[in-house]
Amino acid sequence: MSATEHSPDSPASTGNRAPVAVVVSSGFMLGWQTLLYKEVLRFWKVAFQTVAAPVLTSVLYMLIFGHVLEDHVKVYDQVPYTSFLLPGLIMMGVLQNAFANSSSSLVQSKIMGSLVFLLLTPLSHRSWFVAYVGSSVVRGLAVGLGVFVITGWMVNIHFVYPFWILAFALMGAAMMGALGVIAGLWAEKFDQMAAFQNFIIMPMTFLSGVFYSIHSLPVFWQKLSHLNPFFYMIDGFRYGFFGQSDVSPWISLAVVGTALLLISSLTLHLLRTGYKIRS
Repeated sequence: MSATEHSPDSPASTGNRAPVAVVVSSGFMLGWQTLLYKEVLRFWKVAFQTVAAPVLTSVLYMLIFGHVLEDHVKVYDQVPYTSFLLPGLIMMGVLQNAFANSSSSLVQSKIMGSLVFLLLTPLSHRSWFVAYVGSSVVRGLAVGLGVFVITGWMVNIHFVYPFWILAFALMGAAMMGALGVIAGLWAEKFDQMAAFQNFIIMPMTFLSGVFYSIHSLPVFWQKLSHLNPFFYMIDGFRYGFFGQSDVSPWISLAVVGTALLLISSLTLHLLRTGYKIRS
């Protein structure tokens, strides 16, 4: 396909539109690689805000909750509360920042009007998906790694099953990146984006067992937590550190994998149809 043609799968393709000359590759990079590089560079140029600030927030959670509840909360046998808390904070940072990356990028591009230049390219909806979700995974993992590096020395923690740690971190970041694309496509302004994050993402995160085991909750809230996919991401991730969890890691893997598949399918469909970005 030449650089002057629109892919039939492109979110920008609309009937008999005149071809526009665009550049979809840079050096040895393909179109999706260029877009991925651009999205990673977008948040990395302001890493103090997009990476360092979330890491600092998690460190403060660790210091405050760890100091206050260390001697009052017992979760698993032989596992101190601060050790239990750390994986939850890492995963919370991964999830929230993966979501924020893709959603804020799309909303900002729509408001500033720069999204039109991306619509003119022959990039397919799959290229958009890989670039936006891929950059979200990078940012989420960068924040999670930062939290671990800064706070890991404070607690006694081990990698019992590294495969589970990596699997849930990658799937969780990818799922939240895809969900962020959906939110970014839906939102027309930052107020709507803030509402999505404050009334959906934050409550689901705090009800997922980041700071506690769900077995300490009343029966009603335990059942409600089992309907929350965030719980399975954090519980499976925590299993990789301690070899203990509230539910089987295989159940968590099945739930998170199914949620990732459904959300990714919806995201690809919305990108393919040009939902709210194609006039």
